Amino acid sequence: MIVELENLSKKYGENLILDNITASFDRKTIYGLIGTNGCGKTTLMRCICGFSHPSKGKAVVLGKVVGVDCDFAPSTGIIIEVPGFLPHHTARQNLSILASVSGKVDKERIDQVIRMVGLNPDEKKAVGKFSLGMRQRLGIAQAIMENPDVLILDEPFNGLDKQGIADIHILLQQLKEEGKCILLASHSSQDIAQACDIVYEVKEGKIIRSN
Repeated sequence: MIVELENLSKKYGENLILDNITASFDRKTIYGLIGTNGCGKTTLMRCICGFSHPSKGKAVVLGKVVGVDCDFAPSTGIIIEVPGFLPHHTARQNLSILASVSGKVDKERIDQVIRMVGLNPDEKKAVGKFSLGMRQRLGIAQAIMENPDVLILDEPFNGLDKQGIADIHILLQQLKEEGKCILLASHSSQDIAQACDIVYEVKEGKIIRSN
């Protein structure tokens, strides 16, 4: 298994958000998390990524204990909350700046991922003038840019119209066939049911298989 959770719990003060969760996630599979707002979906994703540390237990990604062996999950593309971009720069400029940090991505790959999410790499419009749906598409491009093994996508369909949702469903299926492990969370159980092979409900600190 590429992602493993072992007896993972998370408390904020006296509030227990995640309660002793053990689960595993494999390649070539799309997993969905559903549940009411505040149930712990995003907290669970943050613990897997390394943005938050569990109070007990551990998250293991590609054999590395997150927060112990590495600060952040290795080879993982992430959207959690609203993707942040420089508003006065274009899509290509934003991804180029991010790519320069790791040095793993060339201009051809940047243009490729922009096209993969249905945007035009030659678009001169600044990201600050993008619609919410366009920014969401760009966030997905950022997440897949370095060709990660794992994708953690919190509300990836936010702001997308019907066509946008269909486009991203097709893209996710392509990425799955490439061997990626994909974990999605959404408030829309319909989007999750359509996109995911395995669905878990997060409820009262536990995750329960729901399909």
